[in-house]
Amino acid sequence: MNAPPKPWPTGLSEQCEPLVRRVLAPNPSPYTYTGTQTYIVGAGAEVAVIDPGPAGTGVAGHADTAGEGHVEAILAAVGDARVTAILCTHTHRDHSPASRALKAATGASIIGCAALSLDDDGPRADAAFDPDYVPDRVLADGERISGPDWTIAAVATPGHTSNHLCYSVLESGALFTGDHIMAWSTSVVSPPDGDMSAYMASLQKLYDRDDTVYYPAHGPAVEKPRQLVRGMLGHRRQREAQILRLLGETPQTIPAMVDAMYKGLDPRLTGAAGRSVLAHLIDLENKGRVHTEDETWSLNA
Repeated sequence: MNAPPKPWPTGLSEQCEPLVRRVLAPNPSPYTYTGTQTYIVGAGAEVAVIDPGPAGTGVAGHADTAGEGHVEAILAAVGDARVTAILCTHTHRDHSPASRALKAATGASIIGCAALSLDDDGPRADAAFDPDYVPDRVLADGERISGPDWTIAAVATPGHTSNHLCYSVLESGALFTGDHIMAWSTSVVSPPDGDMSAYMASLQKLYDRDDTVYYPAHGPAVEKPRQLVRGMLGHRRQREAQILRLLGETPQTIPAMVDAMYKGLDPRLTGAAGRSVLAHLIDLENKGRVHTEDETWSLNA
């Protein structure tokens, strides 16, 4: 999906539904669409903030101009309400670094996903992990926090990252899906932390739920959640079938498979496609269906 024409609502507070507002961060890219969307949950005196976004210059030692002014925009959107919780879906650098500045400004606790920092050999700078993220409280699957007019439950969805959480608003049926599900693009599953088997299980987990709308961290809201998830499950199964068909013809390297599988792909996304192919191959290897030698993959006899 191509990005919508500018101007984008960067820095503005947009009302999604009575309990939900969003503020777009100034960090557009081929991987973030128009930027990271921060959500404010609650219409009363106390609110929660989900995915505060990238850091601005001088925050926690980072000099990341992609997040410049975003915390100020969040605070303006919050207004006179008190932020009681700052939640991150996961700890990639376009999601969690601003949690420190927001905590310093509001005194709110950082609650939600566990800390996770490792060297990411993936293809994109914005996918680097946030090494300075330190939660005050980690939420287990199904655990809840609440305010005067909202209740948020954690939904564990590993796959894109091992620490990925979605967040459900019990009062409205909304689910904040982070990078796990987006309408504009499939999620990158990049080993070693990204895990295709876990990602597929998490997709099935959401398909079995009855959420009414998804609010992803990038791109538009998803008004027909189960329909989209069903399509994503089918898409990943088709990719696996493509890989097996190619390997059935001859042993393959990952770049050769990407060339064959992703016709017309934006060259800037080639690295990400290769990581997802690798994730599928690792899953197939764990199932005993393929093996690799000298970076060439083959079907098992």
